[in-house]
Amino acid sequence: MSEFDIIFAGGGTTACVVAGRLAACDPSLRILILEAGPHTLNIAAHVQPYQYPFHHAPTTTTITFNIGNPSLSLNGRSPVVTCGHCVGGGSNVNVLAYTRAPASDFDDWAVDGWESNNLIPLMKKLETYEVHPNRPTHGYDGPIKISSGGYRLGISQEFVDVGMAYHKRPYADDTNDLETCNTYSPWEKYIDGTTGRRSDAAHHYVYNQAHNPNLQIWAGKRVKRIIFEDKRAVGVEFTNDPLSCPDADQSSSTVIASKLVVVSAGAFGSPTILERSGIGAEAILKRCGIEQLVNLPGVGENYQDHNLTFIPYFVADGVVTMDSLWRGEKSTIQENLAQWESNGKSLIAQNGSDSKIKWRPDEEELKSMGPAFEPRWKEFFQDRPDKAVAVWSIFAGYIPPLSRSPADVIPPRSYVTACYFTLYPVSTGSVHIKLGPDGKEELDFTTGFLDDPSDIVPLTFAYKKTREILRRIPSYRGEMSTGHPRFSEGSAASCGEASGPVDLDTPDIVYTTEDDEAINDFHRDYVQTTWHSLGTCAMKAEADQGVVDARLNVYGVTNLKVADLSIAPSNVGSNTYSTALLIGEKAAMIIAEDLGIDCTACPS
Repeated sequence: MSEFDIIFAGGGTTACVVAGRLAACDPSLRILILEAGPHTLNIAAHVQPYQYPFHHAPTTTTITFNIGNPSLSLNGRSPVVTCGHCVGGGSNVNVLAYTRAPASDFDDWAVDGWESNNLIPLMKKLETYEVHPNRPTHGYDGPIKISSGGYRLGISQEFVDVGMAYHKRPYADDTNDLETCNTYSPWEKYIDGTTGRRSDAAHHYVYNQAHNPNLQIWAGKRVKRIIFEDKRAVGVEFTNDPLSCPDADQSSSTVIASKLVVVSAGAFGSPTILERSGIGAEAILKRCGIEQLVNLPGVGENYQDHNLTFIPYFVADGVVTMDSLWRGEKSTIQENLAQWESNGKSLIAQNGSDSKIKWRPDEEELKSMGPAFEPRWKEFFQDRPDKAVAVWSIFAGYIPPLSRSPADVIPPRSYVTACYFTLYPVSTGSVHIKLGPDGKEELDFTTGFLDDPSDIVPLTFAYKKTREILRRIPSYRGEMSTGHPRFSEGSAASCGEASGPVDLDTPDIVYTTEDDEAINDFHRDYVQTTWHSLGTCAMKAEADQGVVDARLNVYGVTNLKVADLSIAPSNVGSNTYSTALLIGEKAAMIIAEDLGIDCTACPS
């Protein structure tokens, strides 16, 4: 039976950071990462930024499709929420968007040692910010590279220009300084500005330590449960993952951990591993025939995400978009690949979006949003000017919503997709295990999306305002009506193609009550995950449905920690890769302190 000092149950973003930092600090530590998904080392789909949409293909093995329970708030729909299923996790399949939460989000966690003044040095430590020199909140010699990508998209500049002129918001060259929002700005990326490669946790924390035989990654291994002696974690039971290794033996194996087990399987994997190990609410475990080891009713609760919608538009022929690459047109791919391989530039080093606004409504906008959002605004946003309500952006190319079939054929034209997602929705959900009719384990997953009536209001407003911005950009050629609300015939809001944009001072579209109902209905049909799942093993007091303490120890047992986005006690106003990296850096410090390892002189 194999024995290691530390075993990581899950090999996503945070696990790679923690394991990589610890291995670099003490190469004699025997560290094992067990990851259900496949390896990602130097695989084109993981290192070429433009390929990120392909991970959602029906045949994918690099993400997991988590099917939610049907929801009345979503018109009876069962929402699908995907997450990484590969070494590096979300960092190797995400949209590469560099966004950081306001510093106050971490102060709001109210957890000792996790205040923003303690975390900002780690935010700087993890990154090499290639965009602007000498910015006080950014880092310049960390493993993760931040750049503008390998090609500037003109249509993204149109979004900024019209946004400033029509929407009357200023411009800022950096809204990731931990406080600035409500300005139009560039959108940087997790792309190495020299090589044009994705800057992910797998390559930059663990694969680059292949020379150390004590750091091992076993891919295709699904963790079933943690093994305990009394209430001390001493090992992990695992099987071959059926998706990664469909033909392999499914019998269980065991590995021993002499010092520590770290559960790092994300907002879906971590709570379900704990429940299979007897840690959780009595009713959940009892229905699955699992003997309870620790009564922790917070396990799997507090599920949070951001609510996103994609809205497609036509743009003029000749506008540079990602469409031909995403359609797989060989000549375009070969031309761009040749340049990328030569100097790291071209559309290969792009995700399709170069601009955004972290939006807060002004007084007039708030008034137009109606009374349903007003209490939430006053309670949470009004006196916190660093907190945006939503991010609005455009992607140069067609991106289908998760609820639309990948088999849907669209005409081979040039598109732009408006994208907006809310950052602090009120609704929460849960992630648990249950037994299906055949007696096999299934996921019991409730997203909570749009359950609170205030959550849909900023989505409705964002649809209307981004539509006004889009129909004023020079490249606009109309709406792709099948991706918009179904307005009644004769409505002033009805969608269709256009020969060009409207004038900047054209009156806004006037929406009737019936039109507003169509927009709300559309959002209930199509709102989706932003791939930012967190919160299900919350770092809170045990009495407040917490699962781990400030040092990431699971309550009621020893030698067991959780380290990933599941520990977030409340949401963050950001794409969450930055937060997953940050949790990893903090967890590495905590574990090093616990083990008496001095990490101060370790290489970054």
